[in-house]
Amino acid sequence: MGGCACATLLPSTLFLGMRNAQAIEVADKLDLNGKLNLAGVALGVAKSGGASYADFRLCRYQTEYLEAREHRLEESATGISAGFAVRVLLDGTWGYASSPLATEDEVKLATQRALEVAKASQPLQLRKFVLEDVPVYQDRWDMPMKTDPFLIPVDDKIGKLLAINEAAMKAGADYATASFAFVREEKFFASSNGSRISQSRVRVMPETEVTVIDKATGKFASRAGLAAPRGSGYEYILGYDFIGEAAKAAEQAKEKLQAKSVVPGDYDLVLDPTHLWLTIHESVGHPTELDRALGWEANFAGTTFCTPDKLGKLQYGSKLMNIVADRSQEGGLSTVGYDDDGVRSVGTEFPIIQNGLFVNYQMAIGQAQLIGQKTSNGCAFADSWSSFPIQRMPNVSLQPNPKTCSLDDLISDVKRGIYIMGNGSWSIDQQRHNFQFGGQLFYEIKNGKLGRMLRDVAYQGSTVEFWNSMDGLGDQSTYFLGGAPNCGKGQPEQTAPVSHGAVPARFRQVTVLNTDRKEIA
Repeated sequence: MGGCACATLLPSTLFLGMRNAQAIEVADKLDLNGKLNLAGVALGVAKSGGASYADFRLCRYQTEYLEAREHRLEESATGISAGFAVRVLLDGTWGYASSPLATEDEVKLATQRALEVAKASQPLQLRKFVLEDVPVYQDRWDMPMKTDPFLIPVDDKIGKLLAINEAAMKAGADYATASFAFVREEKFFASSNGSRISQSRVRVMPETEVTVIDKATGKFASRAGLAAPRGSGYEYILGYDFIGEAAKAAEQAKEKLQAKSVVPGDYDLVLDPTHLWLTIHESVGHPTELDRALGWEANFAGTTFCTPDKLGKLQYGSKLMNIVADRSQEGGLSTVGYDDDGVRSVGTEFPIIQNGLFVNYQMAIGQAQLIGQKTSNGCAFADSWSSFPIQRMPNVSLQPNPKTCSLDDLISDVKRGIYIMGNGSWSIDQQRHNFQFGGQLFYEIKNGKLGRMLRDVAYQGSTVEFWNSMDGLGDQSTYFLGGAPNCGKGQPEQTAPVSHGAVPARFRQVTVLNTDRKEIA
């Protein structure tokens, strides 16, 4: 049986590889006129088939991944992927089809398949989909960057990774890992409304981790890097002090081994923005996605307690809490000129939480009318040429305190508390209501002073109660842009890059747990 299965799989695998190579070759030969011609073919077939709306998306992705472990290169991989997709709206029902091979014949076939999918899906449609009027744009947007990471010699990148690990090892680390990932995303979008948009952006994603071992006890401690992924060129890698951080991380990992295990109880917490960005992502970003609130989406993160009847009524947090969504913030992973519905990013920035009040959802086209609004706010994204655009997070950020307030100011007003840096483990329920978070570094706060390191710390709470307990916020000088390149959603799964800006914030009387089972016993 096994032999037959392998024999059956092999030709298919070879065919897909050959087809992908052919697809890349075809895509790379297309100039703007060629793309416009393919779009015209798709939109023409869609119109002839009765579609009230259609769009065509041609994408190319270039990737590179390098990982070093201690003094050796562990992995080196590059990749290119290309293809197109056609989306049609027929009698209020979406139809969709894609292919890696961007030729006229393949575009015609795919558009016909999309129309067939829409017709077949109509009996299942509970409510016809109605699109708002989207302004027409003919534009090109390229992410500003100084240095293209794909033009940097591979030896230079590997050398930097090995130097990072060497710094950690010299500082006492037993193990050290460093990696760089780069993505170039190029998209051409054309709609039956008349939009024709070309875009290009690059993501830079560094990761580091060091581990130290107590040879006498066999215990170990790790500290992951605090450098965030960015929408940037290689200048971000050159400008960040990875060497200094690696050495510091090794020292802090050693300190972790000697740290006191936390005593469970209620503490005032001061959360560093290197940690708080993930709390924002899980307890604000996902709950305020409109497709979750409507019950359209429940994968990975579940639905949400933040239902439409709470819009404009729920006091989500204290009056210090202002959360803004955008796709225009410099360096943001979600930053782009236009979303995958063709909605322009500049000018569509919007508040989600205003003075603690829940005032808006994240939306893709066709959703706004369902909550009594007129237009969406540019929150559509597809992670591949083969993926259907769905509502995805833009950059979702906690705004700084307009009044002067430093990290020291926040700590000075805490008698018994904990300061937390870096993101660690996280857990949140299917309604985005109850959660538990860990971190990288924990420090005792006693009588307004930062004290010794602690370990085994996690805090838990409920979203609305937690955010309403916030009574202190850092100013603009304390701002940090964190984020993740791989937020999962949908079925089939899609991953999206998203940034979250934050400042240090103080939360009163939050429940802290001890995560060491022996200590709990």
